[in-house]
Amino acid sequence: MFARITHYKMKPETTDSAIAKLNSLKDDIMALPGMVHFVNTMNSDGSGCVVSLVESREVSDANQESVARIWAAFADHLEGIPEGHGFDVIANWSK
Repeated sequence: MFARITHYKMKPETTDSAIAKLNSLKDDIMALPGMVHFVNTMNSDGSGCVVSLVESREVSDANQESVARIWAAFADHLEGIPEGHGFDVIANWSK
């Protein structure tokens, strides 16, 4: 399994509309090939982090064009370009 962790910053005055946009894109996000789990976090100042678990690094890399299109939907909300990094998952626990 592979994790893509992306830090972003939304304009604070757009957080409500960004959350609405996120919810409208749920089906597109969850339909990305290999998507196993998706978590999006955001503080009241608009700073946030997306953690997506995908089947493999190869699948995650192949999704980059689709992911870029999804991020483009937030262009009016973002303060800057989101910064993503990938990691091999060494533990995936939940309770």
